[in-house]
Amino acid sequence: MTFCVLKELSVPRSCCTCSVETLEVMRLTKPTLFTNIPVTCEERDLPGNLFNQLMKDDPSTVKGAETLMLGEMLTLPQNFGNIFLGETFSSYISVHNDSNQVVKDILVKADLQTSSQRLNLSASSAAVAELKPDCCIDDVIHHEVKEIGTHILVCAVSYTTQTGEKMYFRKFFKFQVLKPLDVKTKFYNAESDLSSVTDEVFLEAQIQNITTSPMFMEKVSLEPSMMYNVAELNTVDTAGESESTFGARTYLQPMDTRQYLYCLKPKQEFAEKAGVIKGVTVIGKLDIVWKTNLGERGRLQTSQLQRMAPGYGDVRLSLETIPDTVNLEEPFDITCKITNCSERTMDLVLEMCNTNSIHWCGVSGRQLGKLHPSSSLHLALTLLSSVQGLQSVSGLRLTDTFLKRTYEYDDIAQVCVVSSEIKQS
Repeated sequence: MTFCVLKELSVPRSCCTCSVETLEVMRLTKPTLFTNIPVTCEERDLPGNLFNQLMKDDPSTVKGAETLMLGEMLTLPQNFGNIFLGETFSSYISVHNDSNQVVKDILVKADLQTSSQRLNLSASSAAVAELKPDCCIDDVIHHEVKEIGTHILVCAVSYTTQTGEKMYFRKFFKFQVLKPLDVKTKFYNAESDLSSVTDEVFLEAQIQNITTSPMFMEKVSLEPSMMYNVAELNTVDTAGESESTFGARTYLQPMDTRQYLYCLKPKQEFAEKAGVIKGVTVIGKLDIVWKTNLGERGRLQTSQLQRMAPGYGDVRLSLETIPDTVNLEEPFDITCKITNCSERTMDLVLEMCNTNSIHWCGVSGRQLGKLHPSSSLHLALTLLSSVQGLQSVSGLRLTDTFLKRTYEYDDIAQVCVVSSEIKQS
């Protein structure tokens, strides 16, 4: 499909009124499908079947679906249209010699002024030797729009007349670049891998189409930072083939929102170090590619997404193993992992405090010894429950004898307690 000339961008302002040349700037865009407005009535009304017959005879309607706002014909745009961030702006520039004289050394320059920078869009910086009367110099410029807000296309023309006089004039064309998508992100921390110091991170990206036309979402991917590996969770396996959870044709209608999910795991070299992933960390950036209308392509990359890593304090206690269901008043074993997340050596003492339902078996107040920074140790503990139902494992205390500081750990996990008769049955 070839481009069609739309119209001049805006009312130009000229820096010189004695010019023998004219400058026209037009936007290049693709045609759109014609949409008709159906007009119909019931047969008992005064027009009878007149409106229905006119719609059937209209060449722009789809035969058999005349009352739908669908068309089979293409139409040229009648206005400037909208330019969205991530799309490619194309413009046609034509310089015409309106005089009866030959002008020389014609130089056409096109710059795009944004709120932060000025870009040169001219395809060539060389001057044209001469331009005869009623002839023109044509140029097409392309630019991928990467900023929202006001843009000004500045077109400047300089040339020399037959008398040797140097002439110069400019025209300004102003247009707005709109935001096509609204992207929101949420982070979820999950302790799916209890053996690692740093846990998996789930990223939910909510993408909303805020334009007035549907989009075909060609690609939505996450480019992770150097600290993470990423796994996309937006496909399902069907008969051995990977299929998108949104279907074969991933169209996003205007104002619709779609959620994309990604799982990030720290790389091994970072996961083994307890103190590396702390505070604000860079996760990566989203790369979004879409198509609109008749295949016009757009691309948008977000800035680097940042996440606040969960704080575990100086000492982190996590569970390695715990049974899902245990018998009432029967001992069961759990395995805990204690990690020194501080930058100093600790001398730890373990205390076990009973609750109304959970009773610890063993010696409370025992020495665990010195634990160096980023080091871990495993503890095998035994406890029993005196109350049925879903019970919370609580009551562990770790005291650092160096600083006389106590760390309390309650609601570590939950376990289902049933009577032995129920479990056997």
